[in-house]
Amino acid sequence: MAAFWRRKAQRLARADGSRKGALDPGAAAVVRLLNGRAPFCTTSSCSGRLVLAQGGGAAMAALEKATGDVVLKFEPFVLHVLCEELRDAQLLHSVAVDSGFRNSGITVGKGGKIMMAVRSTHCLEVPLSHKGKLMVSEEYIEFLIHVANQKMEENIRRIDRFHRSLELALKPAAGASSPPPGQAETHRPVYRRRRKRRAEPERDAHAAPEGPGEEPEPESDTESSLGIFADMTI
Repeated sequence: MAAFWRRKAQRLARADGSRKGALDPGAAAVVRLLNGRAPFCTTSSCSGRLVLAQGGGAAMAALEKATGDVVLKFEPFVLHVLCEELRDAQLLHSVAVDSGFRNSGITVGKGGKIMMAVRSTHCLEVPLSHKGKLMVSEEYIEFLIHVANQKMEENIRRIDRFHRSLELALKPAAGASSPPPGQAETHRPVYRRRRKRRAEPERDAHAAPEGPGEEPEPESDTESSLGIFADMTI
């Protein structure tokens, strides 16, 4: 499809628009694997974000000086992939759901643009203060940080499962580089029906993306996000 190849060429030729200016290390292996296959092109990715206040005492001191709202937040891995055909998106969807990203979904936009979003509900968002007033105890903040760190560890395990499963699912296409527009592709991944999932300790809701529109494509595609940052006004 000429439109897909044009979009892929433009996307891969574009300079990295993130503040870091490079791939997020946690998502790099998955991004490179997909971009190396003919029917896929990643448009944005983030391996996960953890909003933390450093240390117990230091955290409380910062919160006590806050004049606005402070929120502790963890956001899991997210990836948006432009796909050449619907069967390509279906393959990614199957692998993503089996890897624990059960809020993943497919959208088809104007002109037949097919986007696959890898997402999960494995997140955390807890208000700590409101208009400068601390709403929780130091002990509770320490507990939340522990929970957030556990979620990040599980997030990393899911990314690893997704990467390994992708390698297996795309194995028929191994060694085949992206052909130029108009050239037939000799090896394509095949969409297979997913096997029944084994029960996991934590279950996420499986839902399609909201609304009929296309998945938005953030400009900061590959911002490094395993570090620490804080959404607070002090």
